[in-house]
Amino acid sequence: MSFLKRLRENVSKKTESVTQKFISGLSKTSHSFVGAMNNLFTGRTKIDEDLYEELEDILIGADVGVNTTLELVERLRDEVKERKIKDPSELQPLLSEIIGDMLTNEDESHHIQLNEDGLTVILFVGVNGVGKTTSIGKLAHRYKSEGKKVVMAAGDTFRAGAIEQLQVWGERVGVDVIRQSSGSDPAAVIYDGIQAAKSRQADILLCDTAGRLQNKVNLMEELKKVNRVIQREVPDGPHEILLALDATAGQNALVQAKQFGEAVNVSGIVLTKLDGTAKGGIVIAISHELNIPVKLVGLGEKADDLQTFDTDQFLHALFKDAVIEDDKMQVD
Repeated sequence: MSFLKRLRENVSKKTESVTQKFISGLSKTSHSFVGAMNNLFTGRTKIDEDLYEELEDILIGADVGVNTTLELVERLRDEVKERKIKDPSELQPLLSEIIGDMLTNEDESHHIQLNEDGLTVILFVGVNGVGKTTSIGKLAHRYKSEGKKVVMAAGDTFRAGAIEQLQVWGERVGVDVIRQSSGSDPAAVIYDGIQAAKSRQADILLCDTAGRLQNKVNLMEELKKVNRVIQREVPDGPHEILLALDATAGQNALVQAKQFGEAVNVSGIVLTKLDGTAKGGIVIAISHELNIPVKLVGLGEKADDLQTFDTDQFLHALFKDAVIEDDKMQVD
């Protein structure tokens, strides 16, 4: 059974509405990225060095990143030699298989880890403007819809707008927001959030934090202090430290991830605005180069458009035209 056929069958077992969200959200990437590869693979009669070089340009242009691109192409070369492939049209399903292998790590989970025996504390970090606060609101909506009791803590006290934005989300989804005035100690807000969550017997506490990288030293020390407060009050917390990255930021997102990784032990990535870019290859770069799982992806503006990342859904949405073509070939 071909990789693309297995992919199609795996996706067919999953929720149709989620599948459609991935297809719709990744339409720009699929059209740009896969469209360019289609032209490359179908427009040539032989596999040569020019083809590999053009493929590298396409992958780098899609924000896959130089290091990941070089490894992808090298692995493709090896597979072509080993399988004695001569027809360029056979390269696209093979490349999708290699990408799928890069995105899959049996030791990592793309699901957020919840504490089933008590309060789950999830800390969000990331620079301003990446959609961090919005992602917190959307995640609060999801958990409340699942019947969980949720509290949010407005720990980004550097910006009054961030506190107000989280308050708006709290009112919108019906979740309590613990806040103090702008300029307050973020660690004190998180402490208050923990006490409120405990007293209200909440299942989940979602914590916002500031993201002003222009004052990097102070920010990182602030995050370390917040982390210490959480660990003191909830010894097994935080259960997740999620880094919000803007998919449209491209390779700059990798730089941000490395900087935040110096201050806190990031356990997962929230990749926002994935529907707004034609360069969704950043998912591959982040997963492979940072060795941090992408756990949530933003695929739209609605409250339910924050989805758990799914490798099969991602690849199916990315290579859907190749899947359809593969089906036709199987029938023929």
